[in-house]
Amino acid sequence: MLKDCTMGALKLSAFLIAMFGFLVADAQKKKVEKEKDAGVVEQAPPPATKIPAAGTIDSLLAHFYKKYALASRWNDGQVAKDALYDMIVINPGTDSIIYNLAYFYYENRQYASATLVSQELLARDPKNQNYLQLSAASFEGLGILDRSLQNYETLYLLTNSTLTLYKIAFMQFDLKRYEESLTNVGILLGKPDIEKYDIGFKDSSNKQKDFPMKLAILNLKGLIFKARGDKAGAKKVFEDIIKEAPDFQPAISNLSELDKG
Repeated sequence: MLKDCTMGALKLSAFLIAMFGFLVADAQKKKVEKEKDAGVVEQAPPPATKIPAAGTIDSLLAHFYKKYALASRWNDGQVAKDALYDMIVINPGTDSIIYNLAYFYYENRQYASATLVSQELLARDPKNQNYLQLSAASFEGLGILDRSLQNYETLYLLTNSTLTLYKIAFMQFDLKRYEESLTNVGILLGKPDIEKYDIGFKDSSNKQKDFPMKLAILNLKGLIFKARGDKAGAKKVFEDIIKEAPDFQPAISNLSELDKG
């Protein structure tokens, strides 16, 4: 019976993964005051780790899965969440189902609950990249940027991801940790793969346009110089950006504000 339940949980998890899909992060964050058009990129946690389907779902699990599937189809979040809890009661050791509950909370902007569940998962598996990213995004949603940053820093040590370091540099800027942010700007500018990333901004015609990530990183460098009181250094950075991309509105706006000040 235990073996059947375990195998059933695996198949159930595979079904759950398919249900969630991917979404763009839209967490409404409680931020510290920051400069206009800094160029932050949101990173949503992945819905779940894919697990191979196996065996036959236990009858009770099948009941709660059908309940979950119907509630999801009919957009009844409360019933879908209840079904997830029912499945966790039957399989408390199945992390993938618990992760889906945490992601459900995150997706519905219930960041406090998402944070609590993600800490439970990290206690079981501290180096799981999905759990770290979910925890970081949830803390960020709550506006607890220092805890969010800790998770992103751990994630970067595990992945060496350029996008994660980009996120870290901007978060350090938000937290006024300018020296650390500037150090990471230097590391980012030395990464060969930044050439393959583009970041969306409004251009000088107020139309959305993709610009090389390098420009966004340099813009952050200028903002750091400005925040530290180095107006001459900031001005040179913004002017160099505009020479390379005359329609890069963030640098244009930042230079204009600098000249006014």
